[in-house]
Amino acid sequence: MRPVLARGYHEKVISHYEKPRNVGSLPKNAPDVGTGLVGAPACGDVMKLQIRVDENGIISDVKFKTFGCGSAIASSSYMTERVMGLSLEDAEKIKNTEIAKELCLPPVKLHCSMLAEDAIRSAIRDYRSKRSLLSNPKQAGFIDVSQSAATGETVATAHAPSA
Repeated sequence: MRPVLARGYHEKVISHYEKPRNVGSLPKNAPDVGTGLVGAPACGDVMKLQIRVDENGIISDVKFKTFGCGSAIASSSYMTERVMGLSLEDAEKIKNTEIAKELCLPPVKLHCSMLAEDAIRSAIRDYRSKRSLLSNPKQAGFIDVSQSAATGETVATAHAPSA
């Protein structure tokens, strides 16, 4: 007999809960990694989803860590399997309704699938933000600092945000 957790959960949710796929972390500061951290204040679920993107814009690795109910963990686990090997454009088209349908989530658990959708979009946004900063380092938040070898004078130049 299954534990109390199994009551009301579809077997797909139980499978992802008992044997979650792609649990772990990637180095968040790596330039080829995007991190999405989202939460649902109503229930306390927190989901971290990370993607590694190859030079062709394809998701080559995915990891997650989720603090939450079985449906939240299953939604995270399913999302990692779903986006592996996809382009960023295809990954950001995944809707929570697809996740909810695949996992047979009841209406009361739809917010878990919404978290997974928010997490992948947040990870993609983070990755693109890093790539943008790498291609144009003189954006807001950057200061060039130089020091004269002859006089020892230090000059700092702040760069205004680009429009």
